Amino acid sequence: MRTRSIALSSVAAATALLGVAGTAAADSSTPAPSASASAKTRTGDGAQALCKRAPKIDKRLHRALHRLQGKAGVRGSVARLEKRVEKAKAAGHTEIATFLNHKLAHRKSLIPTLQQRQKDLAKVATWCRSHQNTTSS
Repeated sequence: MRTRSIALSSVAAATALLGVAGTAAADSSTPAPSASASAKTRTGDGAQALCKRAPKIDKRLHRALHRLQGKAGVRGSVARLEKRVEKAKAAGHTEIATFLNHKLAHRKSLIPTLQQRQKDLAKVATWCRSHQNTTSS
């Protein structure tokens, strides 16, 4: 018990000493960089990186939309999930049908979102070509 209190008091004393020394060192050191110096660092909007990645993003969006809008034989398609919901209802599995219906609603909501992203990305690609940041198609 006594050794614990001695250890705690020595740690407290060391902390207090370092705190005072740290404050004194901070006062004598060079001033912190001003706002103008930090403004010279990268503060861009990521346009160059986005222009570079635009073709890959477009391919990924195209693949996702193609999969979602596929026929009933395509894994991940809305049509396939609709078929699963019908089968669950026909089998009398109401809990499964409810779960799949919620999943279906979410999957259907993805289509307009992805289509809007594709339109936005087309505008980005046009901007990139006009600003010659990179060649994007």
